[in-house]
Amino acid sequence: MTIRPEYILTLSCPDQRGIVHSVSGFLANHGCNIIDSAQFGDEQSATFFMRVHFAVEDAGVKEAALREEFAELARGMQMSWKLNDAHHKPAVILMVSKIGHCLNDLLFRYKSGLLPVEIKAIVSNHTDFYQLAASYNIPFHHLPLAAGASAEAKRAQEEKVLEIVAANQADLVVLARYMQILSPQMCDALKGKAINIHHSFLPSFKGAKPYYQAHERGVKLIGATAHFVTGDLDEGPIIEQDVERVDHAMEPETLTAIGRDVECVVLARAVKWFVEHRILLNGHKTVVFK
Repeated sequence: MTIRPEYILTLSCPDQRGIVHSVSGFLANHGCNIIDSAQFGDEQSATFFMRVHFAVEDAGVKEAALREEFAELARGMQMSWKLNDAHHKPAVILMVSKIGHCLNDLLFRYKSGLLPVEIKAIVSNHTDFYQLAASYNIPFHHLPLAAGASAEAKRAQEEKVLEIVAANQADLVVLARYMQILSPQMCDALKGKAINIHHSFLPSFKGAKPYYQAHERGVKLIGATAHFVTGDLDEGPIIEQDVERVDHAMEPETLTAIGRDVECVVLARAVKWFVEHRILLNGHKTVVFK
């Protein structure tokens, strides 16, 4: 059976009259049928955001022509836009250190068909999860980085990571509890295509042992934050957050266990939304069409 072409168009532009009309009219005139659509106008930035999932029902309409002709419309409305094949499974690289709950969760979701991705490689500065990678038949790259390594050694290790990213034409790099601070150069190289899971509800309790810090402060909610990686540590645009209620009777170990469950769910949502092209950057924030 022939699978009909389907695409996801995402765009942002200065807010103005007639954007939805122009986009939907263009698609209708090119033999396309809209499957679902979402839009948002940000009054503060005067920017309009849109995501359209559509099918091409006219066999005579080719992707190259769609791109070329839509580019003319986009120029007239000052649009920043992307057109992605909805059937394509993005290539993903996972990075991890010695804490593996997020890695394990993503691998299970991938193997179960719950994440529409192709996991091309797992990169780690430790060897703890090479057997787990092998059980999923995924290449494992051990790139050690000694504690207190010099900037030169760190940069050399990061260059090897980028070589793996390039060799696999990765669309996304996921820091699934990769406990190394990336250099500004690395952050720039991965701008817009690297997601980190932060083990607390930002912006609070940064640094080591956040759940112990939370326990000391007697918090009643703990959470996790998935965000894009930037050169500002843990300050990248937030994609998703969630929380769980806790109480005074819980020990730090209990908080840690609860927190790790939240981390898995939050990171999996962020990855899924990214590969489904539901996330658009809005300055230091994101627009997420769920």
